[in-house]
Amino acid sequence: MRFMVIVKATKESEAGVMPSTQLLSEMGKFNEELVKAGVMLAGEGLQPSSKGARVRFSGKTRTVIDGPFAETKELIAGYWLWQVKSKEEAIEWVKRCPNPMPGESEIEIRQIFEADDFGAEFTPELREQEERLRAETTKKK
Repeated sequence: MRFMVIVKATKESEAGVMPSTQLLSEMGKFNEELVKAGVMLAGEGLQPSSKGARVRFSGKTRTVIDGPFAETKELIAGYWLWQVKSKEEAIEWVKRCPNPMPGESEIEIRQIFEADDFGAEFTPELREQEERLRAETTKKK
């Protein structure tokens, strides 16, 4: 099972406050454990929303909204992609994570859809296309 593990933003992360050397070191050690255990597929921190944009869809209309975005509690400061056996295993890994922010913070765990989750709507042709695209992106890395 694959999960996206989402580090929620805080007022500090949205203000561009960078992590301390100690936190960077602790996160580096944690990431090493994840990699050695074969859990971590990817992981990155994100710039504050002031450097981002959103595109709002309404029918055929596209509206670009530049950051920053007001609701800090709804924003993401970083993420990991993990391959684990269960949500419970992902939770156990998150419990071992250093606190990613000064003060209180939150990490959200969301399972990623797999091809079988889409049922008959995901036709053999669409599955083939998905597999081809996945192979191409892997090759480019």
